[in-house]
Amino acid sequence: MKKSFVLVALLLIFVSIQPAIVRADDKVKKPAPAAVAKPKPKPTEADATNYDVLTPEPETGRQRAFCKSQGECYYKTLTCPAECPERKPKKNRKHKGCFIHCGSKCEATCKWRRAKCNGYGSLCYDPRFVGGDGVMFYFHGGKGRDFALVSDTNLQINAHFIGNRPVGRNRDYTWVQSLSVMFDTHTLIISAKKVSQWDDSTDVLLVKWDGQEVAVPFDGEAEWRTTTAEREVVVERTDDTNSVRVAVGGLVEIDMKAVPITKEDDKAHNYQLPSNDAFAHFETQFKFSNLSDGVEGILGKTYRPGYVSPVKRGVAMPMMGGEDKYETSSLTSTLCKVCIFKKQPSASTGLADF
Repeated sequence: MKKSFVLVALLLIFVSIQPAIVRADDKVKKPAPAAVAKPKPKPTEADATNYDVLTPEPETGRQRAFCKSQGECYYKTLTCPAECPERKPKKNRKHKGCFIHCGSKCEATCKWRRAKCNGYGSLCYDPRFVGGDGVMFYFHGGKGRDFALVSDTNLQINAHFIGNRPVGRNRDYTWVQSLSVMFDTHTLIISAKKVSQWDDSTDVLLVKWDGQEVAVPFDGEAEWRTTTAEREVVVERTDDTNSVRVAVGGLVEIDMKAVPITKEDDKAHNYQLPSNDAFAHFETQFKFSNLSDGVEGILGKTYRPGYVSPVKRGVAMPMMGGEDKYETSSLTSTLCKVCIFKKQPSASTGLADF
């Protein structure tokens, strides 16, 4: 009897506290479902130049573009200012072009479509650089040699130097005759052909895409364009001859103009150049996107945060050394002592093309 009473009492106690236990459990918050991360847009989708050209504004003739770049400017229409109504003016030397930026700036502005040799990221003359820090310096390199201008995790730009060593001099005078732009699995090369006599009306540009020569039209949009799996690549003429703007989506824009060594330059600097070579070379200016903090290269390292230039200020020719660190075995080699770019394997061969 006593045992039965004890069992009944325990049962009543259990029943009375069970709802409280359940209610307490009900108050426990269930973990929120994990947030689903939005897929990162491809470089082509996020590129500031990702837009469709529309018909010009009927009343004014100002050109317009419909932005497709994902961000604040997505699906907006930008119209060129009255001061520069055309994206590609025919007389580039006299008129600014309309630059449409569908990225974070979301604007259409007027800009010269040519390299500024005193501007940031410029490379001109024999050869004179202005770094990302605004400091001017010279890097002589050597005749017939190749050097890494920029080497980053997703981009490498090499330069081929041509030159001449006058009698009695202990170094070469040099100029940049070719650039190779390497990214993803691709290589774009822009060169100035060797010509004996310079003629402004003759185009000396040679453009190669993944080893194959491509033609940049002179009429219409005057551009060569291709879209890879990762980004859009455009080479557009910015003058009748010998001047182009290169755009690799999400990585770099380059203004390039092929020019000769004039007789006046030869005499003033005592280059002692042979009479059968105009020494066609480039005046160039770079504008980079998304460089890493560890970027390398003759020009690239000047874009590092906190970079302090080692060149001597206040002298006529502040020199930047380091030929041994930046030299590559060829124009398309990605290997140097400090290079960090690793070319992705080609889909066709499974091997990187160094």
